[in-house]
Amino acid sequence: MSRAEDTPWDKPALAGTPITRDRYSSTAFMEQEWEKVWTKVWLLVARAPEIPEPGDYCVEEIGPESFITVRQKDGSIRSFYNVCQHRGSRITFAHEGTAERFVCPYHGWEWATNGILEKVGDPEDFRGGNPCGELSLVEVRCEVHAGFVFITMNENASTLKEYLGPVWDDWDRYHSDHWLRTSAATVAVDCNWKVPQDNSCESYHLPTVHPQGEYWIEHDYKDCIFDWCSEGHNRMAIKMGLPAKSLADKDLRIDDQLAAMLEPWGLNTDDFHGREYETRAAIQKAKRALAGERGYEVTDLSDDQLTDAYHYNIFPNVTISYAGCEYVSMQRMRPHPTDPTKCFYDNFTYGAAGSEGDADLENLGGKEWLHEGSQREFFTYGERLMNRRIADQDLSIVTGQQLGLKSRAYTGVNLSGQEDRVQRFHDVIDNYLND
Repeated sequence: MSRAEDTPWDKPALAGTPITRDRYSSTAFMEQEWEKVWTKVWLLVARAPEIPEPGDYCVEEIGPESFITVRQKDGSIRSFYNVCQHRGSRITFAHEGTAERFVCPYHGWEWATNGILEKVGDPEDFRGGNPCGELSLVEVRCEVHAGFVFITMNENASTLKEYLGPVWDDWDRYHSDHWLRTSAATVAVDCNWKVPQDNSCESYHLPTVHPQGEYWIEHDYKDCIFDWCSEGHNRMAIKMGLPAKSLADKDLRIDDQLAAMLEPWGLNTDDFHGREYETRAAIQKAKRALAGERGYEVTDLSDDQLTDAYHYNIFPNVTISYAGCEYVSMQRMRPHPTDPTKCFYDNFTYGAAGSEGDADLENLGGKEWLHEGSQREFFTYGERLMNRRIADQDLSIVTGQQLGLKSRAYTGVNLSGQEDRVQRFHDVIDNYLND
């Protein structure tokens, strides 16, 4: 049995929340979401391996807020609002870097990486005495799991482990704490943040938006496993490493992408002509035999996790996709600070680390982003592509959908059963709004 079959989630009954136009275009709805959702939940802001040394930091903006997440001298990770406690200036406009201290660009106040104020100009001129050592940056709770760094603005939030629920144990099995960033892009997109997250909550669009995937991933919803849990997250397990059943009476063959999944594991594509549906089992067997000597940690993975896509929608705005034992991708949808019809779409990929702590990238197989480099790139949708074909195809849909969602002709959705995770996503939003 697969990991998903062995560990079914509780799947609370769907509430049928109306998925109305205002959810995607109303400023009032956006403000409600900010106060009742974003400020209450755990939010993914970083990867621990990206800030390995003391003073390494990254900065993320979520709606109107900005957060500095920084590695401490004792090896721990802490996160602070990116706001100087003098007169409110943003402290840094960098996205990542290394610092011995953070210096406010306005009046030069210097903050230690642990948030304590270290130096000000004219300290004798303050009526209450020298503020150094007395003031600190405002800290937010910060926890790490599977290498992903989460924060919450909610002082009364549950622990991250409680918040993630069954996701916690699933991610544990991949031992992905030290997987390394292989690509990173942030795209400004003209759509509400929920549009790409809705898209990530269903696979119904695969045959039309990602037709090339038919040669290496199963498209039939009856062969996929869809789950959701009381904690608010969704999971999809979808077979990968073999052609879709829909090709059986059409153009059944080993395409270049499937070949790139076979060949790095010593499998000859010629051996599978007429046996195309045996490729997935063969890849699993080869990985089980060879992964350990190549440095991959697969002992805790079931056979299906060696090949298949395990796709997690983490409420509210993140989709984490483990693709076999070799890599994981992160999609993160961040709301625009003022405009409900705009968002920022992040797409990062991470390669599995071997026993020497270095990713054997050449053996990942068939990934167009392998040689792109880990430097984060920022651009506006339409200026260029991310060079991640599936993500680029997804973004090609969302701006057009946003236009339709704003129309008076849009009166609500008509969802199929395989789109239940979309409904569940909106049910959870309303659970927070009504709390």
